[in-house]
Amino acid sequence: MALMIFGMIAAAGVALLAFSVRAQGAMAAALDDNAALNRLVSIMTADLAQAQDRPTRDVTGTLFPAFSGDRNAQPMLRLVRGGWSNPDQAPRATLQKVEYRLSAEGIERVAYPALDGAAPLPAALLLDRVQEVRVRFRYAGAWSDTWQGDERAALPQAMELTVVRGGGQSYRLLFLVGTGAPRAAEGQGPQQGGGPGTPQGAIDAPR
Repeated sequence: MALMIFGMIAAAGVALLAFSVRAQGAMAAALDDNAALNRLVSIMTADLAQAQDRPTRDVTGTLFPAFSGDRNAQPMLRLVRGGWSNPDQAPRATLQKVEYRLSAEGIERVAYPALDGAAPLPAALLLDRVQEVRVRFRYAGAWSDTWQGDERAALPQAMELTVVRGGGQSYRLLFLVGTGAPRAAEGQGPQQGGGPGTPQGAIDAPR
């Protein structure tokens, strides 16, 4: 009888330990997911806040607007941002062209070493296990599913990004655009008009 009771206690202890290990693993995975999402929000907030009205050209000479976005396009977002730090005083601009893409691995950020005529640098994976993304752009009180900057409005005033993760979790992220610095004239390059001012601040609202 004593052996049976001891066996039951031992079995319960093993089950409790296994449950604790599984719970710790699930918590660690959830914390890693949350950290990755926060990293995406932080990087996109910085990029979008410092968006600049500076059209660019690719390696073939094709002209692109300063800011463009479309969930069905690849990349889904392209912009030029200011504030590219240059601690080594390299002979380059402080503006940088960046793109966001949805690949099989997840949401990737691609940067370029020069604004015009340069090949992209290796992509950096920001968030994995992404099933779907949707983008919308706000300007003058209205939302649009696409944005192609032009002479009337180079930049939107805000951007909404909806991310659907593996497992069905959906996050709605809101960002203000172009609030970080005045429109830059650095490296002039191709011209495509100027955009209006935008409100200050930035918003992110996962759900």
